[in-house]
Amino acid sequence: MTSVTAEPVPFLSALVARRTWQAYGYLWLSLLLAPLALAYVVAVPSLAAGVAVTVVGLWLPAAMVLGARGWAAAYRSAARSLLGVEAADPPAFARPRGFWSALGAALGDPAGWRALLFMLATFPLSILGFVVSTTWLATAAGSMTHWFWSRWLPLEQAADGTWHRGAQLGPGQYVDTPARQALLALAGLLLLLAWPWVNRLCTSLQAALTRTLLGPTAGALRVASLRASRAATVEDADARLRRIERDLHDGTQARLVAVAMQLGEAREQLAAGADPALAAELVEVAHESTKDALGELREIARGIHPPALDAGLAVALETLAARAPLPVTVEVGADVEAAAPLAPAVQSIAYYCAAELLTNVAKHAGASRARVEVTREAGAVRLRVHDDGHGGAAVAPVDGTGRRTGLAGLGERVAAVDGVLDVRSPAGGPTVVTVTLPTTTRP
Repeated sequence: MTSVTAEPVPFLSALVARRTWQAYGYLWLSLLLAPLALAYVVAVPSLAAGVAVTVVGLWLPAAMVLGARGWAAAYRSAARSLLGVEAADPPAFARPRGFWSALGAALGDPAGWRALLFMLATFPLSILGFVVSTTWLATAAGSMTHWFWSRWLPLEQAADGTWHRGAQLGPGQYVDTPARQALLALAGLLLLLAWPWVNRLCTSLQAALTRTLLGPTAGALRVASLRASRAATVEDADARLRRIERDLHDGTQARLVAVAMQLGEAREQLAAGADPALAAELVEVAHESTKDALGELREIARGIHPPALDAGLAVALETLAARAPLPVTVEVGADVEAAAPLAPAVQSIAYYCAAELLTNVAKHAGASRARVEVTREAGAVRLRVHDDGHGGAAVAPVDGTGRRTGLAGLGERVAAVDGVLDVRSPAGGPTVVTVTLPTTTRP
């Protein structure tokens, strides 16, 4: 939940500022909606009490609880348009399977009940804000123009028997002289200049309620984030399994089939009493093919779990840097693994992030060197990859071909353990990508 940061308005020009009158319009709109919203709130428990004897009838108040989300959306839209206040939409209602589960989820929808609470609280605030702001504005306007319209007021007799025409400020004190008219007009002008700030104060209470009650809670945001990262993780795991299956089928399996055929041919040559040199040549070819197949299997196994990680993250990163196609310097803080060990999932994600980032540097950055830094502080481990390339890297969901980009995939993998991916890559470089991961994973 965030609020739009507006430029400060000078005191003298606040009266004619557009957002001042937009805020006053919000008070009018809120006053018009408040009675309807209160009636809606009262109807929910009333209907629930009336239809509680029938289980099917409980769907009516349940639907009204969910319908409060529509009221919340209307109030958020008004606050966004007229007050410049942004409140993010709460996660959509996820209806579980089963009659009782769905009914219970609808009746207990947190976003719906928070909206109902807002509608209840905004009723007195709408009246209070509108009355205070409008009374202040009317008093200021009346004071400034009293000199004009007071001539039509009826005559009043004071305690001393004199007659006066004008506003009475106290016993025997009437605004019916030029000096008093001028002082009242000046006071009215000051009240008018102060009205925008009074008006803003009246709307700030409802703006605070909008942020507090109509936006998503921290728990709801975390649940939505976990759902999204879980879906991305499942998709990523499925894609990785398909890639491994394809590599095994198209590469290693085909090579092993060729080895079997070559050994079979060599056996036939030996059985037929042919030239032993020809059979030896076939065996040699099969031997080389077997070594190539073993190399491919090692690469596939490294993609599943790098063996170097068994010796620690520092050793794995050094091994990764040694295989990189450009000079890579690795700096791992002494306290990264000296304290409590990192969770295996965190180590794997840090390694794969470094591998993916160094691959991007080699393919796209046009860099001559790179540097990998790993530090640990305050329950988090930070991996930074620097390069001296041309910059311009960005986390885009898809590339020009419609496929998901590598940085977007890294961001989803990092978010799965409540990590953060930060990319600083101005045009012309250099690029610094920071991956912040918790030292342990939460359930």
